[in-house]
Amino acid sequence: MKKVLIANRGEIAVRIIRACRELGLKTVAIHSTVDRDSLHAKLADESICIGPGPSVQSYLRIPSVMSAVEVSGADAVHPGYGFLSENAEFARICREYKINFIGPDPEHIFALGNKVEARALAARANVPMLPGSSGVVRTDEEAFAIAKQIGYPLIIKAAAGGGGRGMKVVTRVEDLSRQFQLAQVEAQAGFGNPDCFIERYCARPRHIEIQLVADKHGNYAHLGERDCSIQRRHQKLVEEAPSPVMTPELRQRIGDAAIRLAKTVGYVSLGTAEFLLDEDGQFYFMEVNTRVQVEHTVTEQVTGIDLVKEQIRIAQGERLSFTPDQVKITGHSMECRINAEDPTTFAPWPGKITAYHEPGGPGVRMDSMVYAGYTVPSQYDSMIAKLITTGRDREECMQRMRRALAEMKVDGIRTNIAFHERLLANEQFQKGAVHTKFLETFGK
Repeated sequence: MKKVLIANRGEIAVRIIRACRELGLKTVAIHSTVDRDSLHAKLADESICIGPGPSVQSYLRIPSVMSAVEVSGADAVHPGYGFLSENAEFARICREYKINFIGPDPEHIFALGNKVEARALAARANVPMLPGSSGVVRTDEEAFAIAKQIGYPLIIKAAAGGGGRGMKVVTRVEDLSRQFQLAQVEAQAGFGNPDCFIERYCARPRHIEIQLVADKHGNYAHLGERDCSIQRRHQKLVEEAPSPVMTPELRQRIGDAAIRLAKTVGYVSLGTAEFLLDEDGQFYFMEVNTRVQVEHTVTEQVTGIDLVKEQIRIAQGERLSFTPDQVKITGHSMECRINAEDPTTFAPWPGKITAYHEPGGPGVRMDSMVYAGYTVPSQYDSMIAKLITTGRDREECMQRMRRALAEMKVDGIRTNIAFHERLLANEQFQKGAVHTKFLETFGK
């Protein structure tokens, strides 16, 4: 591997460029017309415009991305997260043209990307799951039969879904038919696939994910957990490692379950097994993300392992740079996603940044895509930066986050910095007493 094309944009593209540079690899950035002045296009060794602003005409258009691969002479592609990162067809095309796809095999992306298939694999691996349908539910009759077995409340999920689309909570039998049909319509519109499944609804869980790493030589390891319970409309806003409620015994059990699942499919690369943790300390499998996560940073901070470089090395056929017994979790780390949005209404707020200052000092890390004079486009996700702090314990970590948020300056647009400051001042958050529905009543 000599030259890597980054099939992405924003802060993750910048992060990958930096990892490649440390590994002595050349980089190629792709960008849309509205991203011509973006930081990733400036930092890469080469940059190629692949189309107009809308992502379906640029970052999501496989022929345009592959043309950039051919023109640049890149021999590898890193998909980052989002866009084509979990597109099995894109991974298959890369393999067909002998381009090293820095991620898992297309077969694994396909199998684990479909939530029904993933549940079946989890069952084979003896991973705990919430009671639910064993496959796709296609008719009202099937939905009512499953509901009778598992009871209410229940949740309907899109098999190919994510981000909360095609997801409906049903508390009464009278609402089941309508909500099931709505979920199918949303699934078709959002993912081109109307398939849905049903499982028992867990009302106030924590969202816990396990970072998996596996190489081509049969070596598997997990790097502990991340707590991603602070969410709005199923979109994560704050993540931390380790979880405030995790015990060594629970970490061992949930980590072992994630490893069993990875071994069941022969998984290779980075991956994240996601679980719900209920108020009784029972965990249940939710899904697997077959890519680097936005929140990989907090795991890096508490383990000292560079996950992006590890991912690239695995793709090159190298063994893991560590053994499972060498993984040590030290201190506490927290990430706040900084979005270009109104801090009260959360409406996107694109525009030109007239002044920008990043916080610094001990235990502060910024993964960002912006600079003074940069115009945040309206066509893409509103996240512009990730503010990460690390301390000896959770209290010091939060103290540093409060300091860093106060130091950060972004003028010309609105951001959610004030929201994060209010959250860090909340007594329940400070105690770690949160769940995935916490923000529904926060501030009320």
